[in-house]
Amino acid sequence: MGAILSNLRNTVIAGVVVTVLMVVIVGYVTGEGMPGGHNYYMFVMRFLHVVCGVMWIGLLYYFNFVQIPNMPNIPDDQKPAIGKVIAPAALWWFRWAAMGTIVTGLVLAAMSGYLVEALMLGSDGVAKHTAIGIGMWMGIIMFFNVWFVIWPNQKKALGIVEVGAEEKVAAARTAMLFSRTNTLLSFPMLYAMVSAQNIY
Repeated sequence: MGAILSNLRNTVIAGVVVTVLMVVIVGYVTGEGMPGGHNYYMFVMRFLHVVCGVMWIGLLYYFNFVQIPNMPNIPDDQKPAIGKVIAPAALWWFRWAAMGTIVTGLVLAAMSGYLVEALMLGSDGVAKHTAIGIGMWMGIIMFFNVWFVIWPNQKKALGIVEVGAEEKVAAARTAMLFSRTNTLLSFPMLYAMVSAQNIY
C-alpha cells in the first residue's frame, strides 16, 4: 500500500482502477451489465467535468484562501520556494483544470442537446437552460480570466517572464484582482450549475 500512496502517479492510477472496478461491480450487481449508450457517455462526460471542476475551483480557493493571505507571513528567505516551485506547479494544474472544465462542460451541454439554448440564456423559455446558461457564461468568463489575464500576469510576477520591478508588482496585483474576481464569480456559478440540476 505504501508503494501506491507514496507516489502520486500510482495513487491516481489506483483511483482510476478502483473506479472502473466499481462501474463493473455495480453494473453486474444491478443486472445492467457493462455500461454503454448515449446516456452513459453523458454520465462519463459529467463525471470528467466534475473532476476537472473540483481541481480548478479547489486550486482557485487554495490561492485565495491559503497562499495569497499567508504570503506576508512567510519569511523572505523562504518565499522563493513558493514563487519558484509551488506556485508554478499549482498554476499549471489550475489553468489546465480550467481548460478541462470548459471543454467537458461544452461537450456535455452539446450531448445533452441544450448547448445553444444555454448559451442564449434560455431563449427557449426553459428555466433549466437559463440557469445552466448563466453558470456556463460565468465559467467562460472565469476561464478567460485564467488563461488571458491571470496566467500572463503571474508569469511576470513569478519571474518566468523577465520584467522590471514596477511591472512585476503591477502584474502581481492584476493577477490577484482577477483571481479574486473568479472567486467572487465561483459562488453564483456553482449555484447556477447545481440549481439547474434541480429545475424540472
